[in-house]
Amino acid sequence: MSTAVETQAAPVAEVSAVSAVKGMRKNGKQWHDNKKAFRPRANQSSFEKRAAERKALDATKAKIKEMKDEKEAERQRRVEAIRTKRAAKEERERFAKMEEKMHKKRVERLKRREKRNKMLAS
Repeated sequence: MSTAVETQAAPVAEVSAVSAVKGMRKNGKQWHDNKKAFRPRANQSSFEKRAAERKALDATKAKIKEMKDEKEAERQRRVEAIRTKRAAKEERERFAKMEEKMHKKRVERLKRREKRNKMLAS
């Protein structure tokens, strides 16, 4: 008789090792995994951690803004240089045209007079 009891105990141990059955599911879908409790705050980080992340993001944004402003200032400097160069070229062309019609000394005198007027205006 002792052999019969031993043979019955072994299969029961095997079944419990394979899967721990917690009872039948109410809807009958035993092949689905059991759901865990819904905890919406489980993935929240601490306030200190969020504050540190926000501070790092603000620092990054400030650096990006500084770099963009620097780039824009460089672009404006180049644009202004081109503008002044064009204005000087137009001025030279205008005086060259005047030299064709008038005497050179008179053109020089007009140049000086215009420079004085520009100084007074600005």
